[in-house]
Amino acid sequence: MQVRDVMRTPVVTIRSDATLLETARLMRQRSVGCVVVMSGEVVLGMVSDRDLTVRGLAAERSPAAPVSEVMTAPVHAVRPGDDVDAAYRTMRRSAVRRLPVLDQGRLVGVVALDDLLMDVSRRLSDLLGAVSWCVLAEPPSRTAQAR
Repeated sequence: MQVRDVMRTPVVTIRSDATLLETARLMRQRSVGCVVVMSGEVVLGMVSDRDLTVRGLAAERSPAAPVSEVMTAPVHAVRPGDDVDAAYRTMRRSAVRRLPVLDQGRLVGVVALDDLLMDVSRRLSDLLGAVSWCVLAEPPSRTAQAR
């Protein structure tokens, strides 16, 4: 399976000069845990609800501080055609839970660890479903019938 099959669109973005308060309000309004920080069409970084809490609130930054002060940068990105396993490895190596998806440098989506886990769950369910049907279709053995 490829990243394009599990990525989320549309992407919620914010300008790098937006304040922490504006960022938090946008995240609440759009019900997302992460936004991509942009300068025009260029991805500068990502900021998560955890970044706002740990690097912003807990560090006693002003709500008027720019989001660029707490964003994770530089970002590691994946391409839509990358295999989901490659995306997972990138997340592990980078110690992040979300990656921007770039197509020829243009932001086209975001893939989260949750998206990858849902893919694994679907694959496992498909596999176990096939195994279950094989087991159910097989008649009981004579020793089981004799009990």
